[in-house]
Amino acid sequence: MYEKTTLNNGLRVITQTLPETRSICLNFFIGAGGRYEKLPQSGLSHFIEHLCFKGTKRYPTTQEISETIESVGGIINGATDREMTIYWTKVAQPHFERSLDLMVDILRNSRFDAADIEKERSVITEEISTALDSPHERVAMLIDEVQWPNQPLGMDVAGTKETVGNINRNDIIDYFGSQYVPGNTVISIAGNIEHARAVSMLKGSLGNWVDGTPQPWIKADDRQDKPRFATEHRNTEQVHICLSVQGYSNTHPDRYILDMINVLLGKGMSSRLFMNIREKLGVAYDVHSFATHFMDSGALTVYAGVDPKRTTIAIQALLNELRQFAQKPVPAKELTKAKELSKGRLLIRMEDTSNMAMWLGGQELLKNYIVTIDEVVAIIDAVTANDIQRVARNIFRSEKLNASIVGPVENSMKIEDILVF
Repeated sequence: MYEKTTLNNGLRVITQTLPETRSICLNFFIGAGGRYEKLPQSGLSHFIEHLCFKGTKRYPTTQEISETIESVGGIINGATDREMTIYWTKVAQPHFERSLDLMVDILRNSRFDAADIEKERSVITEEISTALDSPHERVAMLIDEVQWPNQPLGMDVAGTKETVGNINRNDIIDYFGSQYVPGNTVISIAGNIEHARAVSMLKGSLGNWVDGTPQPWIKADDRQDKPRFATEHRNTEQVHICLSVQGYSNTHPDRYILDMINVLLGKGMSSRLFMNIREKLGVAYDVHSFATHFMDSGALTVYAGVDPKRTTIAIQALLNELRQFAQKPVPAKELTKAKELSKGRLLIRMEDTSNMAMWLGGQELLKNYIVTIDEVVAIIDAVTANDIQRVARNIFRSEKLNASIVGPVENSMKIEDILVF
């Protein structure tokens, strides 16, 4: 069972003691991400995440930062998404103090040197170019733009070349000072360490960290009254298709029912998309689905890469798979399989200290409470075929449908005509 302590400055410390393991995963979760940024500063959170690995007075270079962890066999990394920024290390148990010392220093004392900013601006620009050059990645970016137009949730976390080019050092210092405060931070630790020891160490290193008032995330605008559609012509071998519908937020009571639809639809080689779109029709090699949950919005998305000549057939087939959930109850055997797949994948995933620390810290940061693994298993078991049909009828509606296509699209008007449930 996890334990939680909140320090006097508002910093939350969550631990899951796993004495049978030989490692400790240390995660810092910061309330900073794409949806905290105004559109002209899109990519600022991601930019800062990169810069936090560039050096402090005690660890002056990227190499010294990475070698501090890698020289003892550990792993260090960071990631930015729309609702949080994460910095993490995973080390063998004897080296935990080393990893904590480093992580505290880079998050409190990063220099943000002008030369580092310019160098990393170039690196991030190349990162953006890499994504734009990949039609598979670009179609996923484009569906977000269609789903959440002209708002932070629709922007790529890395920003655009233009917004990254305009971010200056004052922007970085101001945003860092606003968001990187103890009340907007959760430290999640999983592995072979006692809660009391972790709290004692963090009181010593971060107990004097002064809290502030971070800016909140920008609310989603989900208003939509008709299908939306965007294409981007590319001279590629395949047409890359994403279809999405408005889904549910992270805290919506039907969130796990939507997750079950996602499992039935596109998880694994026995899913409906794999069996019907790939195995029976043979129109796609890569076909899958994924559910996205934010604090006040969400989506269910289907992806397929197909021969340009079969674009219309593929879209119609994908839409038909979605319709089936609203039209017919899921057979008991299929639902049982999906439940066992969901529970099994969750339980296996949580045997890893990295996944456990992520599970605890992410929930605590965003929701201020944690749904336990056992609670999720019980929720999954309680899902019924009637629940699935009810949710499907609610979300699989034409006015909630969105599509993005990247590739040699020949007749976008014809495609737009078939975007109906």
